[in-house]
Amino acid sequence: MKLLLVDDEELQLIRLEKICKKLMPDAEYFCYTNPKIALNEMINEKIDIAFLDVEMPEINGISLAKKLKSSNHLINIIFVTAYDNFALDAYKLHASGYVMKPVTEAKVKSELEGLRYNIEIKPTKNLQVKCFGNFEVFKDGTPLKFHRQKSKELFAYLVDREGSSANINELNAILWEEDHKSYLRNLIADLQDTLKEAGCEDVFIKRHNECFIDPTKIDCDAYEYKKGNPDAIRMYRGEYMIQYSWAIFNENDAY
Repeated sequence: MKLLLVDDEELQLIRLEKICKKLMPDAEYFCYTNPKIALNEMINEKIDIAFLDVEMPEINGISLAKKLKSSNHLINIIFVTAYDNFALDAYKLHASGYVMKPVTEAKVKSELEGLRYNIEIKPTKNLQVKCFGNFEVFKDGTPLKFHRQKSKELFAYLVDREGSSANINELNAILWEEDHKSYLRNLIADLQDTLKEAGCEDVFIKRHNECFIDPTKIDCDAYEYKKGNPDAIRMYRGEYMIQYSWAIFNENDAY
């Protein structure tokens, strides 16, 4: 994710940058006190979010936003200002919102959670897991093919456990109402084979009569939500692994 921060007051810019980096430590930042230089250097850059001070010399925030949107119409513009008399101009620009000075972490966080244009979570691991909506698994962006749907559900439950182990009896009770322990062992082997074929066998761990996953080996939207990642928070629409009756996501456990 790339963020552009522009404010002609250096102390205000430093404060905004510090807050944003606390909320989004993995983002790439471009910070300017001169809006003309910001425009010249960033006009062709794929910026995801731009925090723009409104009152600046030579080029004000409204004009700068118009020029940035001319080359990137999906950029999220968030105005930073001590005044509230520009709302109509901001509305015409389809801005995501604005932060009133003095800038605080709560104000910035609120605007990040309400961005107009969604920002995809950039994958950092080979295996990406989507829990919001239907449960899906991807290897480098390509859907992972499970040999059996129950193997996929088994993996989903272990993802839900976030690294906590589950024994054979617990897994059997989750996946079926009656006893299928012998078949469950086949499912475990099948899941191991599926992950091995994808080159991700280290994600799944089995010890004696229990198994679990290593949550550090996957990218997962639900995990990112609980870390407070604004991109993941925006992706959540109240639906979590909807194909599984046992799946319950408690967003109040976040942070």
